[in-house]
Amino acid sequence: MNSSAKPFVSLSELLPISAINLQLTANSREAVLAELVGQIAEIAANPEARRTLLQALEERERLHSTGIGDGIALPHARNALVGLVDHPILVFGRHAEGISFGAIDGAPAQLFFLLVAPTVTQHLAMLARISRLLRDPKLRKALLSVESEARVQTLMQEAEAKL
Repeated sequence: MNSSAKPFVSLSELLPISAINLQLTANSREAVLAELVGQIAEIAANPEARRTLLQALEERERLHSTGIGDGIALPHARNALVGLVDHPILVFGRHAEGISFGAIDGAPAQLFFLLVAPTVTQHLAMLARISRLLRDPKLRKALLSVESEARVQTLMQEAEAKL
């Protein structure tokens, strides 16, 4: 596969330090979504884009929870957000106590990966790739105890290298 055929760069490259929050403080699903959206610089500074994204995320949660179990939630809009962003965006947040997120196993979510993409292809590729990475219990455990944003990036790079 040549590089021009790739739908996007690696997930670790889509996750800047500024999009990592190891101390989420929200106490509800809606507040977590708002806190994660606040990590996206180009959207946080634009009230209309922020409202649009939050509305899309909340609509998706009403349809079916993005809590996938094992303490993980993958908030994302139901469809690609054409026109809202011009490149794929990944945000990571960790909540010490966890938030009830409606996961099938009933476990509160502590690890959150917010995915935003401008195209359906990128949206689905991101979802598939992050889902594959998070099947690894060692990665999940490491993300629960990691102490720096830079280490989150390294953990993601290492996990992707194993795929």
